[in-house]
Amino acid sequence: MSVLFYNFESAYLMNNHQITVILPDKPRALSPRDFYLNNQKYKVLWLLHGTFGDSTDWLRKTNIEMYAAEKDLVVVMPSALNSNYSNWDSTMMGFSMFDYLTEELMPLIYGWFPVSDKREDNFIAGLSMGGRGTIKYAVNHPDKFAAAAVLSAAPQDFSKLGPGAPGLLDTDNPRMVNTIKNAGGLEAYINSNENVWAIIDKLAGTGKLPRLMFACGKEDMLYPNYLAFKEHAKEIDLDAEWFELEGYHHEWRFWDIAIQKALTFFGLDDTQRGNPF
Repeated sequence: MSVLFYNFESAYLMNNHQITVILPDKPRALSPRDFYLNNQKYKVLWLLHGTFGDSTDWLRKTNIEMYAAEKDLVVVMPSALNSNYSNWDSTMMGFSMFDYLTEELMPLIYGWFPVSDKREDNFIAGLSMGGRGTIKYAVNHPDKFAAAAVLSAAPQDFSKLGPGAPGLLDTDNPRMVNTIKNAGGLEAYINSNENVWAIIDKLAGTGKLPRLMFACGKEDMLYPNYLAFKEHAKEIDLDAEWFELEGYHHEWRFWDIAIQKALTFFGLDDTQRGNPF
């Protein structure tokens, strides 16, 4: 498989930024000219890392390169710091991570790489913080993705936010406190693109959402949140795939298994295409 570590100056993140890209490898039976000049546009997976991670996490800690090689799949992995895949306009010079993916990275990849921009050829997945980013992109930009896989994360019911919501606005949860401040306060936050729960409520049953998959280890600290949303999904007749495993925590061993399930869920075939060695 071909792996590219690409650095460029991002207009939306206001700094030099690295992405990691997995590209299909030339089959040994084809000449370089026949392969590299075939003008083929490949399907693409936008793959998001979790808290404390970067664009190399999935490559270093799972077998995603092998799985992509088997399916002639392009995989694009950005670095998001600990941004929650949100816009932080007042941070430093501005760090608009939410807009960056759709308004800068996607045009770059479509324009400079052999990647299809058709909705049916685009998929998104992520773990933990990246799972929250995945579902946020999927429901706010449903026209851009055929399917999404949310690993070890789930939407939360923001109507329960407030002083009586333990763990959400407590001072020991600086991520949530700072995210709400960044949005301009609790009311603005609840009425923003962050309120995935409410957006799903509006779009469920309309046929506008991408196909959705949710996965979580049964020993994961976030498993109760996963179950709460799963129950809500039944109440609103949300069509989704659910994948759970006994004995797995918030860990890479689970995510390596879950991403394989996600690729199958996306409908990507299992034809062995990449070089076998």
